[in-house]
This record gives sequence, C-alpha cells and structure tokens, in this order.
Amino acid sequence: MSIPNDRKYLSTHEWHKAEGNVVTIGITQFAADELTDVTYVQLPRVGATLQAGGSFGEIESVKTASDLNCGVSGTVVAVNEALTNDPGLVNRDPFGQGWMIKVQVSDLNELNALLAPADYLKNAGH
Repeated sequence: MSIPNDRKYLSTHEWHKAEGNVVTIGITQFAADELTDVTYVQLPRVGATLQAGGSFGEIESVKTASDLNCGVSGTVVAVNEALTNDPGLVNRDPFGQGWMIKVQVSDLNELNALLAPADYLKNAGH
C-alpha cells in the first residue's frame, strides 16, 4: 500500500494535509477499502470548533459505522459538500476528491503528534 508523503496520519486512518494554517482532513485508502462501499458521511458545519483527539463526524458503509477523528484543534472553514450526494467519492479517491473537511488550526504544532507516513504504514501493518 502506498500513501502520500505530504500528510500526517492518525492510527485511526485519518490523514491531515497542512497548507499554511489550514489542514485538510480525510481518510486513507486502507480505511476506505476496509469500510467497503461508503453510503453516508456526516460532517460538521462550517464554523464548528474542533478539538485534537475529538470526533468531527461519522462515516457509514454497508459494513459498519465509524467515528471520524481529528488530530488538530481549530475551526471548520470548508466541508466537502460533494460527499452529501456522492459518498462513494471516499472509496474512489480518498486522498483527493474524497477529502472531508478543512480546518483553520489554532496550533500547527499539534501536527507533530501525528504519525509520519512510514509510521502510519507500520502501525497499519503494511
């Protein structure tokens, strides 16, 4: 399994990509494959405040429902509205068009606590 090297990861399979003070969050291909067909994604509203280590939503598939976890604290500045009508984007392009939220972070140093790509792969058993 290969994953982008320009992101940090949680052991719960969420990726975090920083661009300035805004961090885009989604789930990995590994998580999307484990879920199989994603049928619903519940995301926060723009303006919602998130805390590192907390949940920012829920994802449901034909197999299961899971919480979506956030590795940074801040304010939601964008939500991928395309997932409302086409949650399968998460399966087809989890590192691209299947992104979930963008967060204006209050402390970029929180990213240092997340897993580097190699550590995530090792943690995921790959």
